[in-house]
Amino acid sequence: MSTTPDLPADPLVLYGETFASRLLLGTSRYPSPRVLEAAVARARPAMLTASLRRQQGAAPLGGSGETPNAFWDLLRRLAVPVLPNTAGCHSVQEAVTTAQMAREVFETPWIKLELIGDDYTLQPDTLQLVDAAERLIRDGFKVLPYCTEDLVVCQRLVDVGCQAVMPWAAPIGTGRGPVNPYGMRILRERLSVPMLVDAGLGLPSHACQVMEWGYDGVLLTTAVALAQDPVAMAGAFADAVQAGRTARQAGAMAPQDAAQPSTPVLGTPFWHQDAPGAANA
Repeated sequence: MSTTPDLPADPLVLYGETFASRLLLGTSRYPSPRVLEAAVARARPAMLTASLRRQQGAAPLGGSGETPNAFWDLLRRLAVPVLPNTAGCHSVQEAVTTAQMAREVFETPWIKLELIGDDYTLQPDTLQLVDAAERLIRDGFKVLPYCTEDLVVCQRLVDVGCQAVMPWAAPIGTGRGPVNPYGMRILRERLSVPMLVDAGLGLPSHACQVMEWGYDGVLLTTAVALAQDPVAMAGAFADAVQAGRTARQAGAMAPQDAAQPSTPVLGTPFWHQDAPGAANA
């Protein structure tokens, strides 16, 4: 996988590879290929996710009438590393087979592992996810598993060789933002591997918040694709991710229980106390 040549001083590092951006974008649900292309140009993401199954089904991109071949041409033209995913898989074997097919089609060992356990919430199947990840890692894949904020599951994923995990903030496509802030913050504190928030973010402020908590990046699709202006929203998220990362590194002040004056009162001239209105201050 090629990476951006002009890397910042603080690049995202996954499986030993560096990326200039900490934002990943999905490629589905955009109004048109033109809008997707413009959004990618504005956000300059580290990777673009693509579902092999969706394209095999010949579903037109964004309902625009474009063919799957046109989608492949667009991906090549964008020149952004592709992260295939196993969207729609419900069993370990199904996910492994889809990943192997995606490796052949996209010519990359990278895979976003999705193994769905509930069709209503699209919640990951945490009982089978670790097994699927372990098999793919043994097969030479660089696995980015989509999971919940469950600390034990994420630790097991790391134990079997995942060098990064992708917990959700909320169910896919809801845009609700982090629904379990406590769990997400504990997860970030306990694990040392890179973690990217995948699913459930709806606003740039959500992305900024999780980056302030110490997450290493975010993956977005619906929040950008279904915005009234996807291109502007892609830019807003890119800016928010960077702002959150910078704030994390800068070190926020500790919260205080009482008001703290921003201007010191020591040394205030005595005549200030006799100024008009001073008695009522």
